[in-house]
Amino acid sequence: IVNALGLVDSSEDCVINFTLGNVVTAVLASGGSFTISNPPASGIYGKFKLILTNGGTVSDPWHASVKFAGGTTPTLTTSGVDILSFETIDNGANWFAVVDGLDMK
Repeated sequence: IVNALGLVDSSEDCVINFTLGNVVTAVLASGGSFTISNPPASGIYGKFKLILTNGGTVSDPWHASVKFAGGTTPTLTTSGVDILSFETIDNGANWFAVVDGLDMK
């Protein structure tokens, strides 16, 4: 199931509801940020993929629970599509994020 969030702008803290689908799509207009709700219980593996358009319009749209390799938030594409994966095993206390592809064409 695809959870299509639509347009996210600077006035929004967009909630990614884990229970609404394991593929999420969103378009950042000129800002905005993401939080993740309804993660699986501790000890249960959960994963979703985010297909994000214009993610580079914001330097760091992630909640503090999102962890990237080396603690460095990736530079996303300002005008284009990026694909990221998010995984948790601790009720969403930590979402380990990996870039699957930048500026997909």
